[in-house]
Amino acid sequence: MKKLTTSVLAVVLTASFGMVSAQNTQGDTLQVNDIREIVVTGALGLKKRQDAVTSSNQVVNAAEITQANNPNPVLALTGKVSGLQINTTNTSVNSTARVVLRGPRSISGNNQALVVIDGVISTMGIYQNLPPEIIENVNVIKGMQGAALYGEKGSNGVLIVTTKRGSRSEKLQFSLTNSIDFSSVYKLPYFQELYGQGWPGDAFDITEYGGTTWTPYENSAWGPAYNSVLGGQELFVGLPQANNQFLKDTFSPKKDHVANFFKTGILIQNGISVSAGGSDSYVFLSANRTQNDFVVENDQLKRNNFILKAGKKLGKFRIDGNVNYLDLSTSETSAGLYDQLLQTPTNVDIRKFRYSLPDAGHSIYITNPYWTIDNERYNNKSRMFTGLINLAYEVNKNISFTYAGTVASGSTIAESHLNAFAYDRVYSGTGTYLDGHSPSDGTFAREPIVSNYYKSVGSSFRYYGDLMANFDYDLTDNINMKLNVGHNIQDNTSSTTQVGGTNLKIPGWYHITNVLNPDPFYKLDNGKSQVRSYAWFANLDLSYKDYLFLNSTFRYEKSSLISLNPRDIDGNALPFSNKGFAYYSVGGSFIPTKAFENIKGKVLNYAKVSLSFSRVGNVQTIPVYGLDRVGAFPTGYPFGNLSSSLPTATFYAPDIEPEFYNSKEAGLQLGFFNDRITFDGSVYRNDTSNLITSVTTSSASGITSILNNIGDSRNEGFELDLGFTPIKTQNFEWKIRGSYSTYRTKILSLADGSNETPLSVLSRPTVGIYAVVGEDFPMIKGTKYQRDPNGNIIVDSNGNPLATSTLEVLGKVNPDYILGFSTSFKFKGITLSAVADYRTGNSFVPLSKELLAYAGHLEQTATFDRNQGYVVPNSVQLVNGQYVPNTTPVGDDASYFGTNEYFTNGNFRRVGEEHVIDGTAFKIREIALSYDIPKSVLRSTFVNSLTIGVYARNPIAIYAKSNRNYADPETATTSGNGAGVASTGQYPTIRNFGFNLNVTF
Repeated sequence: MKKLTTSVLAVVLTASFGMVSAQNTQGDTLQVNDIREIVVTGALGLKKRQDAVTSSNQVVNAAEITQANNPNPVLALTGKVSGLQINTTNTSVNSTARVVLRGPRSISGNNQALVVIDGVISTMGIYQNLPPEIIENVNVIKGMQGAALYGEKGSNGVLIVTTKRGSRSEKLQFSLTNSIDFSSVYKLPYFQELYGQGWPGDAFDITEYGGTTWTPYENSAWGPAYNSVLGGQELFVGLPQANNQFLKDTFSPKKDHVANFFKTGILIQNGISVSAGGSDSYVFLSANRTQNDFVVENDQLKRNNFILKAGKKLGKFRIDGNVNYLDLSTSETSAGLYDQLLQTPTNVDIRKFRYSLPDAGHSIYITNPYWTIDNERYNNKSRMFTGLINLAYEVNKNISFTYAGTVASGSTIAESHLNAFAYDRVYSGTGTYLDGHSPSDGTFAREPIVSNYYKSVGSSFRYYGDLMANFDYDLTDNINMKLNVGHNIQDNTSSTTQVGGTNLKIPGWYHITNVLNPDPFYKLDNGKSQVRSYAWFANLDLSYKDYLFLNSTFRYEKSSLISLNPRDIDGNALPFSNKGFAYYSVGGSFIPTKAFENIKGKVLNYAKVSLSFSRVGNVQTIPVYGLDRVGAFPTGYPFGNLSSSLPTATFYAPDIEPEFYNSKEAGLQLGFFNDRITFDGSVYRNDTSNLITSVTTSSASGITSILNNIGDSRNEGFELDLGFTPIKTQNFEWKIRGSYSTYRTKILSLADGSNETPLSVLSRPTVGIYAVVGEDFPMIKGTKYQRDPNGNIIVDSNGNPLATSTLEVLGKVNPDYILGFSTSFKFKGITLSAVADYRTGNSFVPLSKELLAYAGHLEQTATFDRNQGYVVPNSVQLVNGQYVPNTTPVGDDASYFGTNEYFTNGNFRRVGEEHVIDGTAFKIREIALSYDIPKSVLRSTFVNSLTIGVYARNPIAIYAKSNRNYADPETATTSGNGAGVASTGQYPTIRNFGFNLNVTF
């Protein structure tokens, strides 16, 4: 792959030089705009030219964010920023993502980038629900030196989001946007299509079928082969319907039998904005509506967003305001739906059971998915009001004062219900052995589905405020100084109240007064929390002759997360402790092409070198009230209904300190041929000390684990960005951008000489996500097959493969590198753009493989004659001290029963190595084609501009050969560091095709 990458870059570079040279000889004088003169918004809203930025960053503009009309602006960044890795953590109707810059630095912290919207700290949740069309740009600050002003909250990099302001025109301007998406599931797992529904030895006694066993109500494909005597025959499928008659279908594999369950989703986005302004004022009003009718029936999202921005300058005083109201409602079914679908045999057309009850579904061993989507629902409604104000007063040309503050008040109402179903029906009149039996008796022994209802009400309030004094002086004719000194306060409160229980008295009435068996409050999610922090900070910028820049920051911060209310042995209060910590950074940039005129020429037109160092901390790994030991109500034997509480078994060291990150970074930017060719490279190293995580202790102490500073790690890598403009004429422009980014985080040491610490552990398959000393973080460990010197699997005398008794390293979660590619063609009013990326070197654990193996759907369960037993391929036995080829089937059972036992209960489902899959993936992220109607056509109308377009999101994905579409390697079961496991609670990849219309007048 490295050779291929080098070759591609060399070819493109050579071709670009040739094209540029050819155009120059033809007198082409068109130039690409100098983006370094553009002012970008950095930390704390401070603005500076790119020349003066001393830490690595990348600006994504509005056109790039909206080109494929992704309703989630977080996901719209995927593939467009080197060093930015976005993994989807929820593929439901309201998808969410994990956003990490340059890899993990903390074991316990979430490592996610900070989000700042219009100058104040916000949340990833608010950002992902912003209408993409109101975003002006996103400045992705990768280096910690550029984010150090945010203290510990900026320790993982920052996304600086700037929303649009009103125009300067005094005339009202209107803008209408509309897009319609059609979405469908994509990349479902491959199912074997040689064997159909059934279980070995289970025979349905309605008719004799040549001794072939067959069962019409199994959730598995351990039945007869499709080429047996049953193949192509009309057979009963599922359980008797309400009229005691069976549904019938041919015994043959059905194409897309799982995909057919999903419908074509429709996503509609509409927006209108009005703006006006003048030389010293502006106003901008936007109203947006998004409605997502998801690929799962009845799953829906409705989002309304209203934003009002206005600003006015009154002499030396300026005021800018921003009000945002978000109303979001979603309705979803059980996250276990996809797990049920994956158990469907290929001969079953599940759509025929749309109106069947669970005791008449296609299988008695799972709940009919259609009944689930009708009867198990999770409805959420949230409202968020955000108000932001920026005040500025200019004392004189050198001194000014600014204040940036925001308040955000939110409320959520979450309701869930599950309807009851009693498997008390007695089958009769079917003409089969089912007559006289019930699903709840010894035939199936299905337990009744117990109804429940839960409701939780949450509220949150967040305040953020920066007060700054700003100084701007020319110290000499060549030296300028800018100094910002300020104070920051942050306050976050939240509370949740939940009620609920089981057994609804009146079916279909979802209210707490209808619950016969309410849960006690202490078992529900009831609580409140408050976190405060305050800080003093300073920012110093020095510049010399517009080619030498120095930036230095300092922040002293205190957080209530590490406040301590200690008590002595008698319970008496000791002095309150709240230790503060200092964070600082320094960086410089030098522009040789401005310092030395003889360097700048027709070939090299721009060069910039930057160096930076920063030291920041992170206390977000410590939970709210983590240092205060709180009580918990004991349950179960021998406590019974004890009316007192016991201290929690998890203890936090009272002298715990923040994790400290020492970061070093160097950057180089080059521009050739008037920026027809650009290069941007950075290399960095982040050393983390005082890693915080939990350490298991002896149970005899009464404490199960202690959270403390336990070790050190190192994160290092580099990023390369190449930009080409091979052709640029008055009517045609072609741009190409490629990137290469790589990073590695290694655990250097853990406490007390420990070699590893787990983040998450599974029992089947036997794998876990670990932090291992000397290895990349995070790492996948699990049991492996024992192998001979030639790599062959060793089996015992009964043909069963042997596994290691210890967990071994099986792969790493993060890729070796990520290649990014984007291109755009513009010909008059036509624009064609595309974004793609390639990741490799990573592994993941798709739990769907283990489930498919159990149900007999896995391709590996059908690459042989099941009736002859299963001999592990390329396996050997140790005989008289020598390894000899193995011919013994697993379990020493050369029958269908032996095969079934191995894949359902044997080592196949347990051994971790079998389920760790190559996570390599190539994806076309976006393709978009748009056309701007010529202004000459619109001249006689009231329309100023009209753009129509078509687009696709995720149209193509290519996985590694070993990944038989088990899952998207990017999906994860957590937003934390335990990524690397893709659960069956995640839906398959979804791709979208749509068209859009944008009008201004």
